[in-house]
Amino acid sequence: MDSFLPFEGPFYSLLILAVDLLIRIGISLRVIMRKRAWSVTVAWLVVILFIPFAGGICYLLFGENRLPGKRIERAKLSYDTYMFWLQGLKNRAPVNITDISTRFQPMQRQAEALVGIPALGGNCIELLPSPELIINSILSGIESATSTCHLEFYIWEEGGRIGAVNDAIIAAADRGTVCRMLLDSVGSRDFLNSRKAREMEAAGVHIQASLPTGILSAFFSRADIRNHRKIVVIDGHTAWTGSQNMVDPDCFKKDAGVGNWIDVMARITGPVVETLAGTFFSDWFLERERHNLHSSAIMHDITKAQKAGDIRVLEETGTVPIQFVPSGPGPDPNADTIRNLLLTAIYSARESITLTTPYFIPGEPLLVSLKSVAEQGVKVRIILPRTNDSTMVHYASRARWSELLRAGVELYLFSGGLLHSKTITVDGELSLFGSVNLDMRSFWLNFEATLFIYNRTFTERLLELQQGYLEQSELLTWETFQKRGTFERFKENVYLLVSPLL
Repeated sequence: MDSFLPFEGPFYSLLILAVDLLIRIGISLRVIMRKRAWSVTVAWLVVILFIPFAGGICYLLFGENRLPGKRIERAKLSYDTYMFWLQGLKNRAPVNITDISTRFQPMQRQAEALVGIPALGGNCIELLPSPELIINSILSGIESATSTCHLEFYIWEEGGRIGAVNDAIIAAADRGTVCRMLLDSVGSRDFLNSRKAREMEAAGVHIQASLPTGILSAFFSRADIRNHRKIVVIDGHTAWTGSQNMVDPDCFKKDAGVGNWIDVMARITGPVVETLAGTFFSDWFLERERHNLHSSAIMHDITKAQKAGDIRVLEETGTVPIQFVPSGPGPDPNADTIRNLLLTAIYSARESITLTTPYFIPGEPLLVSLKSVAEQGVKVRIILPRTNDSTMVHYASRARWSELLRAGVELYLFSGGLLHSKTITVDGELSLFGSVNLDMRSFWLNFEATLFIYNRTFTERLLELQQGYLEQSELLTWETFQKRGTFERFKENVYLLVSPLL
């Protein structure tokens, strides 16, 4: 006689459906209670409600800005020291307020209120618009270093001229220079696992992966929060920052079909370098305590920390006011520091604003600001690569072009490679320059670095560079864009649904 089995097929099917329903409802309620931007909330609800099980797993992995627990603990330990250091910056090289246009003074105060770093006067900044100039300039700095070489990059990849940089760092370590390399664990994965990295460590170079992640850790800290900064500080007195990773464009991603990556960096001397040096050392400490650096020393001995990080008060070397703005995710999910400052910059435009970015997926506030100033008669020009290395970004970006074109925004498609430079110029007087893309990832997920340069002379140089990009670009007209097919429009709208998550 067969026994009665109450848990046969239909029961298990109902059980799976019930569990899936509970997961969707539970995670959807969590998404709603996070009180984030409506576009982000709706995008996650679409993913969770329309993709069984996998949608919920995706949210658990990528839906919230969870940082590694140990990093948060170290951040709390170093916070008081970091703030103590920031409060003293105003006394270093106070800006002559007449050197900053009256229109941009509120933005300078806003940036200081948000990140604690004031604009500092007395700087000299040199634009480096080509990979040859960038790599040669950094290489020269490393070769002349006597105390420290601090390098922080998202991608570090062997090949081409980067071999000379690697060898120069080894030589610097051999002569007693303290060399620290902080590299993103995902962007620089191949190099971190390479034989060359082991050789450099054997020579005394300190190499640290930033925000390490793995399969298991992804459930406890968000795996796609990345360190996207590009910072070099030599001997505590000369710094480089901008958009280029430590790669040779002649060798980098040659199979992507987008041509060479086009980047720009700047070489800086003067008081503002102290803020880049301090930010690098703060990032380094958050990932790794070295030698005599312990939480008690960082908390109670600011002089000891500054000496170890080669952070020093610097003499004026020029006349340019510069404000360094580091940004990144923190405990407050609504902290939109860099996005809010970009909005202020856009709304401050009265005559013209030119933007270059490889990844352009504007959220509603950024989209509204660009359309608004264009409708007021401001000449708004956005220069984008014609071909992008990300299909999702390509279509999600195009979904917004019709609105921008109707508002009078000029869109230019660059054909000289993958335009990777992230630059903004406003009215020929203000420059924003660094690693930030115009997308949600840079605003909310990545640790970024941006220079706010309140100087007409430098802005004119940057405008010349942007003009060079324009000469290699084609103006997109409304008539041309409207000729795309129905299926292309459908793909744009599909990717637009999840664009807040890209």
